[in-house]
Amino acid sequence: MAYKFETLKVLVVEDNKPMLDLTRSILQTFGVGKVIPATDGNQGFSLFCEENPDMVIADWMMQPCDGISLTRMVRNDPRSPNPYVPVILMTGFSEKRRVISARDAGVTEFLVKPFNARDLYRRIVQVIEKPRQFVRSGSFFGPDRRRISSTVYNGPMRRAEDMLVKTPGDINSGDITFSPIGERD
Repeated sequence: MAYKFETLKVLVVEDNKPMLDLTRSILQTFGVGKVIPATDGNQGFSLFCEENPDMVIADWMMQPCDGISLTRMVRNDPRSPNPYVPVILMTGFSEKRRVISARDAGVTEFLVKPFNARDLYRRIVQVIEKPRQFVRSGSFFGPDRRRISSTVYNGPMRRAEDMLVKTPGDINSGDITFSPIGERD
């Protein structure tokens, strides 16, 4: 293990006791100093406010309060002690629409069940080594949803000035012309 986690405090929110115990055991094997268990999102949020953990690992499907609702409370509730805390969401569902829904709720990382210790370790390392900037925009607050920066996007939300391409002219005289992409010779 490249990291020493003895000072790390992790809240694990999982309604399935065997999965909660397994996740706690894996984290303790990693050397995590304090693992705080909770069995649903409401209890998880209460413990989050009391303990102010360094990281939250939560299951998606729980009753009465699921992991998505918990994430929204962590990110947006005025009682939240740290809306920037990394949230790793565990789920047995990996369809693209679910990943997008989790991302749009402010989840930092997505972990598909069943997972092994290496998968969990990679997600923890990901939030440590590659922290994401946070964005507040309209109804969204959470980690920047863009993972890949691309300069070739030409979709409808592209800025008009970015749609212009410099065409060669007389550089010495400052004669550079601009034309919309797609209208070049």
